[in-house]
Amino acid sequence: QVHFVESGGGLVQPGGSLTLSCVTSGFTFSANGMRWYRQPPGKGRELLARISSGGGLTNYVADVRGRFTISRENNKNTTYLQMSNLKPEDTAVYYCMKGWSVEEFDSWGQGTQVIVSS
Repeated sequence: QVHFVESGGGLVQPGGSLTLSCVTSGFTFSANGMRWYRQPPGKGRELLARISSGGGLTNYVADVRGRFTISRENNKNTTYLQMSNLKPEDTAVYYCMKGWSVEEFDSWGQGTQVIVSS
């Protein structure tokens, strides 16, 4: 059974930084791309970034490009999302998902809450 455990969220001031982690199990992590999503309060879940299975290919939505960095450690079955220059509109619950294709889905983890506020 596929599991995702996201962590690293918290309260941060505008302009601050956070690094989120997603520990995975139940599938061959090194053979799968990974994606990060977020769900702002009262809104739908939105794709932020994705990374290929080997980590050599990444892409980002325009809103986070240049501020967020996706990475992975295949020996730890973990993907990361480094976030900098955070804005209040980055406030959301953040989730990871397996697969490079945006059509690939499995059960979601519990997510990790990020609140950007002064």
